[in-house]
Amino acid sequence: MTLAVLGTGIMGAAIARNWLRAGHDLRVWNRTRATAEPLAADGAVVAGSPADAVRGADPVVTMLFDADSVAEVMRAAAPGLAPGTLWLQLSTVGADGADALAALAGELGLVYVDAPVLGTRAPAEQGKLNVLASGPENARARVEELAAPIAAKVTWLGEAGRGSRAKLVVNSWVVTSVAALAQSVALADALGVDFLSLISGGALDMPYAQVKAPLMRERGYPPAFPASGAAKDARLVGELAAREGVDGSVAEAARALYEEVVARGFADADMAAVYEAVRSPK
Repeated sequence: MTLAVLGTGIMGAAIARNWLRAGHDLRVWNRTRATAEPLAADGAVVAGSPADAVRGADPVVTMLFDADSVAEVMRAAAPGLAPGTLWLQLSTVGADGADALAALAGELGLVYVDAPVLGTRAPAEQGKLNVLASGPENARARVEELAAPIAAKVTWLGEAGRGSRAKLVVNSWVVTSVAALAQSVALADALGVDFLSLISGGALDMPYAQVKAPLMRERGYPPAFPASGAAKDARLVGELAAREGVDGSVAEAARALYEEVVARGFADADMAAVYEAVRSPK
């Protein structure tokens, strides 16, 4: 099987390596070619354009920043796409974005599966993502087979677009929890208290706090989930909440904090950098 992976950032590169380890032929493309080049040592062919990457490949996989970038790249890939090709769309694009990409797939004659993933760098590297897949039922078995090297679990959610909606439900929890954690850690630090020692082992403890709080305490933020992505996702959550008649004020407050740290130069840092906006407000 020859796969084309468009987008080889933190997540895309990890996913690509797991498919290579599984023995698949892989063509990869990234807007910044240097980001894709390391995959050549693992056996991937680095393409010079999206159209070159997808020519003769099935499926085509996108792992890019947002719906606009996915649409732009797939339109650039169009000259190399064959009708009926499976398009496995793994990016977090939001509800409206997923629907717009489904329409684009229809225009290009592709089989579209909306399948954003749950997990950050480490689960991606370990092949332990959760794929939130949605699309035609007759594509389900193939998607589950494709996901085996990259995922511990495939959650099938029905028609295309439901995967992206479910992803925002989960990311609502992620972005608001880390922002709330930053406030607690910052307040504890200001008082000279070790926040984790207060919650460790009790009902209020959670694994994500154990991962993110030490980054905040050290004020070092190696990226697993970049702050720019957290800001984007918080915005998408707010938009979906408004459309569904749900109060989105908590996500909106988190969005403002992530946007602040992005403006301060932490766009590519881990989302734990939201601590900087709380610890040192404007």
